[in-house]
Amino acid sequence: MQNKPAYLVLANGRIFKGSSIGSESDAIGEIVFTTSMTGYLETLTDPSYCGQIVIQTFPLIGNYGVTPDAESSGTALSAYIVRDLCQEPSNFRSEGALDVFLSEHRVPGIADIDTRALTRIVREVGVMAAKIVHEYPENIDAVLDELAAFTIKNPVERVTCREPRIDTPENACRRVVLWDFGTKGGIRRELLARGCEVVTVPASTTCEEILAYNPDGIMLSNGPGDPTDNVGVIAELKKLLDSGKPVFGICLGHQLMALASGMTTTKLKYGHRGGNQPAIRLSDGRVFITSQNHGYAICEDSLVPGAKISYVNGNDGTVEGIDYTDRPAFSVQFHPEASAGPLDTRFLFDRFISMMEG
Repeated sequence: MQNKPAYLVLANGRIFKGSSIGSESDAIGEIVFTTSMTGYLETLTDPSYCGQIVIQTFPLIGNYGVTPDAESSGTALSAYIVRDLCQEPSNFRSEGALDVFLSEHRVPGIADIDTRALTRIVREVGVMAAKIVHEYPENIDAVLDELAAFTIKNPVERVTCREPRIDTPENACRRVVLWDFGTKGGIRRELLARGCEVVTVPASTTCEEILAYNPDGIMLSNGPGDPTDNVGVIAELKKLLDSGKPVFGICLGHQLMALASGMTTTKLKYGHRGGNQPAIRLSDGRVFITSQNHGYAICEDSLVPGAKISYVNGNDGTVEGIDYTDRPAFSVQFHPEASAGPLDTRFLFDRFISMMEG
């Protein structure tokens, strides 16, 4: 670990001093926090964090090292912030120290920062742009101007796959097209475990190209950014929903399906990020432990005929799931593949399988 100073500048003018970790390079991004106590490697490799600086609210990070639990082959986040970074991991699955991983993947970060105070600011003010620099910013006005102009540009295009990919398990009995907006590996694994051949296609794929694979069902993946930015995807998805094929959407896929159906979305003050988010199933009031990572939500007052809310967030009541009664489609805002419970909501994949079986 480096012992060099680094500084975090927030768009509201606050400056925090800490110790540089990972890549010794400056970084700008939207600052957010995740409340997960474990799973930091999954956080670092989740494409949904594209363009963001991630704060870990749990104070000690890196204690079990780098384990083979990545959700993608690389990293998409802009930078990483922790209170204490463990330099001597202890776990039989560990393949190295987290600081080395950050350096190898060119992820800059800061340790030795009061993440509790920092998180309180984000909760009270809301998500904002921030920048990590390695020399004290003498010209603070110039940095603040840069932060005021910052936006995350084309995040889905940056993280989607470049070419179609086909994964076929033994004794495959159905085919699913996984529309990749920044998919996590866990979604593919859950489908493969249920005997699905998975055809992963880029976000730019058209409805006609998807249907040409003759799929039994379509999976809409998670992904980063403002869902309304994906105008082309929404137009293609609208046509796809009219095809009668079973569709299951997760996270960004959940939001895109709502937009394609005529609903609207809104940006949350600080979002839901972490593996301990409560989701209430309205049919019976049962609460599930879920993993979430999103900064936008579907507006409840924009529901269209045929759309029925199935889950709501236990903390703020925002929409967490929608069943479409006029077509074979449903979606959830949380991640049923992410082992938050750890098995609490994997039955949603079984529901998708049943829908494909008719």
